[in-house]
Amino acid sequence: MGKAKKEEEAVFLRKKITLLRAFSLLIGSMVGSGIFISPKGVLKHSGNVGVSLIVWFACGILSLFGALCYAELGTRITKSGGHYIYVLETLGPLPSFLYLWAEYFAIRPANSAVISLAFGNYILEPFFAPCAAPVPAVKLVALLGYYIVLILNSWSVSWSARLQNVLSVIKLLALTLIIVPGMMLLAQGHTENFQDAFSSQSLALDKLPLAFYAGMFAYSGWFQTSFVREELVRPERNNPLAVIVSVVTVILGYMLTNISYYTVLTAEDVLASQAVAVSFAQKAFQRLVSVIPILVALSCFGTMNGGIFTFSRTLFVASREGQWPPLFSMIHIRRHTPLPAVMLMLPLVTAMVCVGDIYHLLNFFSFSRWLFIGLATLGLIIHRHRHPELPRPFKVPLFIPVSFTIICLFAVGMSFCSDPVYVSIGCAMVLSGFPVYFLMISRPIPDCCRTTFYYLTVKLQVLLEVVRQEIRTY
Repeated sequence: MGKAKKEEEAVFLRKKITLLRAFSLLIGSMVGSGIFISPKGVLKHSGNVGVSLIVWFACGILSLFGALCYAELGTRITKSGGHYIYVLETLGPLPSFLYLWAEYFAIRPANSAVISLAFGNYILEPFFAPCAAPVPAVKLVALLGYYIVLILNSWSVSWSARLQNVLSVIKLLALTLIIVPGMMLLAQGHTENFQDAFSSQSLALDKLPLAFYAGMFAYSGWFQTSFVREELVRPERNNPLAVIVSVVTVILGYMLTNISYYTVLTAEDVLASQAVAVSFAQKAFQRLVSVIPILVALSCFGTMNGGIFTFSRTLFVASREGQWPPLFSMIHIRRHTPLPAVMLMLPLVTAMVCVGDIYHLLNFFSFSRWLFIGLATLGLIIHRHRHPELPRPFKVPLFIPVSFTIICLFAVGMSFCSDPVYVSIGCAMVLSGFPVYFLMISRPIPDCCRTTFYYLTVKLQVLLEVVRQEIRTY
């Protein structure tokens, strides 16, 4: 009886994510701030309207390829942890630690800073239109929004989860309010902005990797089920099915959204706008001028909120694998929130919001993100070769991981020519993890240091909680 009770009370990740929940998770993760941020970046670096629409569609197909590769990896590697665990299991501990290092100090804070700045832009743009909102004001509002998300995630998991459900509906509503008026105007014959769509005057082939970064940022989220692999019901069936349906749905929605943008706005309007959806509302439907910015800002808020959830899962798995300090995988005793991880992100995001802008930050962290995603799919090819005996409930044709890996690594390499300064900073951030790995991870930590660190973290947290309970009782 005692043994059975202990097994029953054991803490593990339970299988509660059904096909419908997996589909909702993917749709809610992909549809977010990206579709309201990226149109300007894609157009700027592709050169004209026609090529920008091709880039959007190509990024969607590439996302589908990547999602299918991750679905196969998920049937082969049954642990949660996303990119980190796939790189660890296929390529080894050094590449996985470098990903973890880049994720913590570059990818995640820069991604959060981009979304925060988009939040600030959409909150303030209606008050200053037709002029651009002052940059200091945008940064201040961006930080305020991010701090609110941090407080919410530090205070209550259930509140943040309920809010995420509501904000997922708001994201879809915001897209609907853009697609429907745009399609109505297109049906009425407003096609003048598509004339000479493939003009070669402003075509910039050397900048296409940056257009790829901007487009893939909007689709990012197709890998979210890999973070909760251990919680999926019938993952060998539900994971690939949810991936295919959700990515195809998002491709269709994004193409319609961009066509709606270009039906109403000229290429010059898009490039001049700091908030494309606001400019769209001002020209297409005056009644939506005050509604769309609020919905878009809430969408950005939801994206920030959802990112903290998956990030804490990655740290939990990394700590379990012995590659990250246990402190940053700990949760608050009473609130069950990942407080140490959330708090350490605070100064990093604050610094990046203060010194960066949306598109340079996007290039900065996209280098690291797509480098390691490309390495993960390369790991799939290697894993197939090394372990042909493993069961394969789901298998994609070999050309899919090969094509995806080549395109990712090619875009990563070409981005050095497109934006050498910020991409080089991102590369330096990855390389800085090498000495840390060889000094701290590959060598065993002395027992005295391990014991000291344990008492300074775990015991101190328990002691503080006991003192807090005594004060409340008194």
